[in-house]
Amino acid sequence: MTGMPTLALLAATPRTATFSLDAAENHFALTTAKTWRLDDAAGERVAEGQTDRVVTTLHGLLPGQTYRLEVAGARLGFTTAAESALIDITDCGASPTADDNAAAIQAAIDRLPPQGTLKIPRGRFQSGPIFLKSDMTLLLEDGAVLSGHPDRARYPVLAARHADHRVLGTWEGVAEPCFASLVTALDCTGLTITGAGTIDGGGDRGDWWSWPKETRYGARRPRTLFLSHGQNVRLTGITVRNSPSWTIHPVFCSDVLAADLVIENDPLSPNTDGLNPECSRDVRLSGLSFSVGDDCIAIKAGKRDPKGGLDQPCERIVVENCRMQRGHGGIVIGSEMSGSVRDVTVRRCELRETDRGLRVKTRRGRGGRVERIALEGCVMDRVATPLVINSFYFCDADGRSDYVQSREPLPVTDATPVVTDITIRDVVAENVAVAAAAFYGLPEAPITGITIENYRVGFDPEAQADVPDMACGFAPLRHAEIILEHASLTRPAGLHLSRPTQSIAV
Repeated sequence: MTGMPTLALLAATPRTATFSLDAAENHFALTTAKTWRLDDAAGERVAEGQTDRVVTTLHGLLPGQTYRLEVAGARLGFTTAAESALIDITDCGASPTADDNAAAIQAAIDRLPPQGTLKIPRGRFQSGPIFLKSDMTLLLEDGAVLSGHPDRARYPVLAARHADHRVLGTWEGVAEPCFASLVTALDCTGLTITGAGTIDGGGDRGDWWSWPKETRYGARRPRTLFLSHGQNVRLTGITVRNSPSWTIHPVFCSDVLAADLVIENDPLSPNTDGLNPECSRDVRLSGLSFSVGDDCIAIKAGKRDPKGGLDQPCERIVVENCRMQRGHGGIVIGSEMSGSVRDVTVRRCELRETDRGLRVKTRRGRGGRVERIALEGCVMDRVATPLVINSFYFCDADGRSDYVQSREPLPVTDATPVVTDITIRDVVAENVAVAAAAFYGLPEAPITGITIENYRVGFDPEAQADVPDMACGFAPLRHAEIILEHASLTRPAGLHLSRPTQSIAV
């Protein structure tokens, strides 16, 4: 790479700024660390440092100020957002020694004027759920930890629907009551959560992980950060960890940016997906680092259910320069996709030791469409099956029924899912165990429009045979190439395989 680095501003909050550096030439990390300096409007140096990541957040800025960032000769000018007030939660009675700071933090939120910033200073503040509001910034300073209380009795239950019948509480694509999340934001516009601190959902405390699929006291498990019907939302810089279930869940949201986040959960924690946009539009995920107990990113659009699902598409989603480690899947679409998922672009990401890379999972009974999905310029290592589309995913109580699992063509109805227009371009996958790709379409609704351009695969010589995905009747595979069942493929630039000695092709 030669020439001047490319700097781009992703978000400027009142007290932080997040930028990308050479995003088009790198994945999550830069090839070499870069030194940066930040000057104020008068040209005086404010801060300096180094970054080895494509996406970086600057902290400790002042509101309404103009700055100039310089990295390796490239310059970027920006102005931080205005701020009407700064309230420290400790000024409203919050304390690291308190058993539950929810009431004090909520009082501080309620006092906050429009364009105000609520500051959580250094220290560990245990709390039950707090409810944010529009036009505010939640700032977690370096060393600050907002920590979920272990007592379930501290968590109010969110109803399945608002008084106006809009879906509010959701669980796996269905309108159901759920316990409020540690950080809950309902109908918030212009909301920012930023800083160098941590939101700890407290999943390892209490009994959350012991009932992953159950309902207790009339409600489902909480997420750590739940955003419902939000607009113009910015999440930058923070760490979110140790979630009771899904970690960050925006549902019915639009114009969402999540940049430079660390999202981490115990690898054995049940269903602790990283970030799951559901029935949301115009979502950008940039420079995120994942290490979780289930899927890293799961893009969803509700499912058909007598209780009512989520009847809005999830669309215009961009995932870029992210790192995904462990987890069942890197970027997953479904299995809740009844409202349709479309126009998803995943570019310049790296995936390591996830069970699957790009994974689309659906089944009869879901309906909806998955279309115009692109995976571009990504690298994978020790991902067992980098590409999977599975139309026989055996979720729910009837998942192993003849209706879901039959390989005979059934009548096409509005409950028949459709998968089309999937593009894989400039992808490298090393140490693949099971198969380079596995596409299983329905006999009555084959997968169409799969395009693969420049896909390079190297196989793991120590791999053990395993099934490529979760369905009845899938045979274990080892070092398989591309499996196509009721699916059509266009390969204008070919598939490049590198087989180890003693490899067994299936």
